[in-house]
Amino acid sequence: MQSRGGSSPPESGASRSDLPCDARHVGHHGLESQNRVYLIKELDRRTGQGKSAISVDETLKVVACRHQQKRLAALEMELAAARQEGFKGTYSSESHGNDTRKRPTVVVGIITTFGRKSNRDAIRKSWVPTGPALKKLEEEKGVVVRFVIGRSANRGDSMDRAIDEENEHTNDFILLDKHIEASEEASKKTKRFFVYAAKIWDAEFYAKVNDDVYVNIDGLGAMLATYWDKPRVYIGCMKSGEVFSEMSHKWYEPDWWKFGDGKSYFRHASGEIFVISRALAQFVSINRAILRTYAHDDVSVGSWFIGLDVKHIHEGKLCCSSWSSGALCAAV
Repeated sequence: MQSRGGSSPPESGASRSDLPCDARHVGHHGLESQNRVYLIKELDRRTGQGKSAISVDETLKVVACRHQQKRLAALEMELAAARQEGFKGTYSSESHGNDTRKRPTVVVGIITTFGRKSNRDAIRKSWVPTGPALKKLEEEKGVVVRFVIGRSANRGDSMDRAIDEENEHTNDFILLDKHIEASEEASKKTKRFFVYAAKIWDAEFYAKVNDDVYVNIDGLGAMLATYWDKPRVYIGCMKSGEVFSEMSHKWYEPDWWKFGDGKSYFRHASGEIFVISRALAQFVSINRAILRTYAHDDVSVGSWFIGLDVKHIHEGKLCCSSWSSGALCAAV
């Protein structure tokens, strides 16, 4: 394979074992020295044979290898530290003796907030089971469902205590301790949900749902089963829409100027309910510190995937507000 500069590929005499990427468990300083020695030797060998110097592509490969090794070393240190603190993977698709653990089909995060207990109770009475039935749903159907909420700005106040007391009875919350509940922080909350869920559950899919949406769980599982062979999918009721630049408007977008003169959002899934695959949830988790959020969480999530090799799937069954035949959800 030729480099962009048209240089010849490495000589066949340079085996894969000679390349720096095959060095394992080498200290950072030792790895850098090894890379320099490799480059010097390779340059001497080529110039001595009247060959062209090392191409830009090959030099970049060495630099990339060094970066990958440093990243690997850092990850191994993080994993070792986590294990010392008692971390264990919650789910695994591997078999350990007679214990075979199945990867969940989907983790559903129902985004809720303070003062919405009536909504949560209505959902518990309709499509989210409680008590032992919630655990049974996870074990038999591979569907994990949790309400997602952050903390009060006045940590430990009556709102926080009310959620803690509710969770003691229902045990169906994801409590985002580092997230402060505020309407302007909704996009960050959705991102934190995906980060948390990807860390705790190694599922096939992850779904975000609003707490005023009713979902057909069986239908959702059946629909997702049709996409198991697609590793990078973003599924929802795809839409666009106007970008509002007036501060007084309900849907004001502070970054309105980034969307061009037409003031129209790119195509993205409606925030009522949408689903991303495991690979995309892991992408969000790994890159959480640099993923930009906008005023609305559905636009924010869509922006993360628009430049990636991701399959955008318009799934009419997830258009909850349309009340169309065959819909898996209904907004109330």
